[in-house]
Amino acid sequence: MTVSPELDARFRDAAAAEGLLDVAYDLIDTPVGRLFVAVTDRGLCEISYDSEPEREEEKLAKAFGARVLRSPRPTDETRRQLDEYFEGKRHEFELPLDLGLTREFGREVLDQLARVPYGELTTYGALAAKAGRPRAARAVGTVMNRNPVPIVLPCHRVVGSTGSLVGYAGGLDRKRALLELEGAI
Repeated sequence: MTVSPELDARFRDAAAAEGLLDVAYDLIDTPVGRLFVAVTDRGLCEISYDSEPEREEEKLAKAFGARVLRSPRPTDETRRQLDEYFEGKRHEFELPLDLGLTREFGREVLDQLARVPYGELTTYGALAAKAGRPRAARAVGTVMNRNPVPIVLPCHRVVGSTGSLVGYAGGLDRKRALLELEGAI
């Protein structure tokens, strides 16, 4: 049986509106490529680059619950703010985040990361110091690599101790593009 696109969209919207989803997601086209964006009822829980939706669905189902569905409406606010960011109109995101799967040290690092202003850079070592573990620069690198919501939590603003662009889960070309957008390089 084939369902019309209109009926399918109505079903997905109704499931989201009735609170029947553990996670809603959509694919968003941006200047740095297609992003997989997922939200729970608590907030934005994932942004990923070059993702295969089926694989992401499985990962989200294991983490948040089995009711994972592509439903664009719950991601609308994230989409709007990302659009504004890429247009140069937004310098800070005002989105609730669901970082429930992030461990204590990682959460402290991400909290410090959120304070790095638009257009400015910091280093892994500086973030480690601000998170209370000045010798944990490599551990900070691991947290940055696992950042569940890049761009919104700006791990692209973190550079090596010499100022070099090192490590970015989305690739160095994307990191450079984001920093150029912000006028940081």
